[in-house]
Amino acid sequence: MAEPEYIVESECGTTEEEKSSSASSEVVIGIDIGTSQCSVAVWNGSEVELLKNTRNQPLIRFDVPVDNDIPLGEVNYHLSHKHERLSGASILNMKRLIGRVDTDRVVRASKNFPFLVQTLDMGVRPFIAALVNNVWKSTTPEEVLALYLAELRIMAESKLKRPVKDVVLCIPVSFSRFQLTQIERACTIAGLHVLRLMPEPAAVALLYAQQQQHMLRDNTGRVSKRIALVFNMGAGYCDVAVAGIDGGVTEIKALLGSEIGGEDFLQNMMRHLLPSFDKLDIKSMGLLRVAIQEAIHELSFQESVQIDVDLGHGSRLCKEVKREEFEEVNEYIFFKSGILIVQCMHDADVDVEDLTDVIVVGGCSCIPKIRKLVENLCEREIYQGMNPLTAAVYGTALEGALTSVIDDPLGDVDLLTSQVTTLGIGIRANRSEFVPVIPRNTTMPVHKEMIFTTVKDNQTEALIVVYEGEPEMEDENHLLGYFKITGIPPALKGVPEINVGMDINASNELSVLARLILPGSRHPLVPVMELKMPTVDDGHSCCAEVLARAYGPTLDSMIVRRKNHSI
Repeated sequence: MAEPEYIVESECGTTEEEKSSSASSEVVIGIDIGTSQCSVAVWNGSEVELLKNTRNQPLIRFDVPVDNDIPLGEVNYHLSHKHERLSGASILNMKRLIGRVDTDRVVRASKNFPFLVQTLDMGVRPFIAALVNNVWKSTTPEEVLALYLAELRIMAESKLKRPVKDVVLCIPVSFSRFQLTQIERACTIAGLHVLRLMPEPAAVALLYAQQQQHMLRDNTGRVSKRIALVFNMGAGYCDVAVAGIDGGVTEIKALLGSEIGGEDFLQNMMRHLLPSFDKLDIKSMGLLRVAIQEAIHELSFQESVQIDVDLGHGSRLCKEVKREEFEEVNEYIFFKSGILIVQCMHDADVDVEDLTDVIVVGGCSCIPKIRKLVENLCEREIYQGMNPLTAAVYGTALEGALTSVIDDPLGDVDLLTSQVTTLGIGIRANRSEFVPVIPRNTTMPVHKEMIFTTVKDNQTEALIVVYEGEPEMEDENHLLGYFKITGIPPALKGVPEINVGMDINASNELSVLARLILPGSRHPLVPVMELKMPTVDDGHSCCAEVLARAYGPTLDSMIVRRKNHSI
């Protein structure tokens, strides 16, 4: 039988005065949705309070067991043995799958999870299924996330004894706008209103800024200027940020992220120790995952570990693994992590000697090779002033306090954070190139315009195809949507001017507009066309298929090319 993790108290024990105070008080919780575990925090008026479940756990596993037809969030569910979590009846690692389509590399790599990941390789969202009483029960990553968020909301309401509606969530830097859309929809289903989706290292930087505001005041009462590098690696993602701190103002100078993390360490070791592991049944796969997860954790604190696990069906894995072996097997992940650090400092135009502090957080922060890598590249000892497992959720709680009306007589949250775009936004031009209109790491809110023109004589229509990403080839980026401009007066190619404008507001909402202007004219010939992006639900592959079906071989003749000047 399920073991309750919290008790929702009746209003019978609450006075009318308390009810009135609770109803009129606005509370904003911060949530760190991790790949393997989650946490919730709130600003209580004087400090950040980390909310715990009734087992006194501040870090709650992101597992969703399925009982008959009903998924049950791990927030209020307890399986009798940890191996049962990975026996096919529990769904996990949803952060790796949320907002992705079944042609995505990350989705394909998830087929060795200890539950069923169903793909059609058609560019549609994957379905996932748990094994309940020998029957597969199907759902989607978004539904699982919504259920789990609802459980977290109920837990927070029980602890705070008041309704909870508003939330700030931290998200990986590399999340696309499709993924952000799915996160927001899951929150809506869970009864939560998203005030802000905050990049994880930016949340950590905000916590660091508050700490410096308390600790490092000079004679004028101002916090001395500091520059911090934040390295965050969890189970599913790795993010880096460079932030400047000055007088309570946090300026995010650069962000960079990648889809590497603890799950990659795990799968590399599974493949190394048992090359045929992908042929195991789900229960054996779960046993293997648990054994190697524990071994990786222990290798952070000792030089070697013995793995001995009975996989069933007469198969057994018994082997000693040394830390050096683990580091060799995962050499590429460490190399890529180093590249992220170097590139982020380059993007921020910051040298090693400019750094004041180096912060390492996330579930992989205890891995000695990670810590040594960061210290060697940054030539600094790692900052010890925060808990690496809860730093991000503390930052989201602070951001929640900043976005709400709170009483702050001591100026504990007298802070301001400037955010930047995590990916470039641009359009397809010059046949198949991606031309950024808003580059990555542009401070938000922002409005930018760029001039394009026709690619052939007497071109009367132009297709504006919008992408998000970095690579120069458009097919490697996220397709957000498209629209068509018609009624272009016949003219030689390169004569008409098509002004494409992009606007990102403080809430990170993207609008794209376009207007046609002929040389010598001050007014557009056609009304301004404006659309919110993204315009489709199922992601890049689905949108690309619709685009190809609608325009096919005529696509290249309808796009635009960039002119030599921008606005």
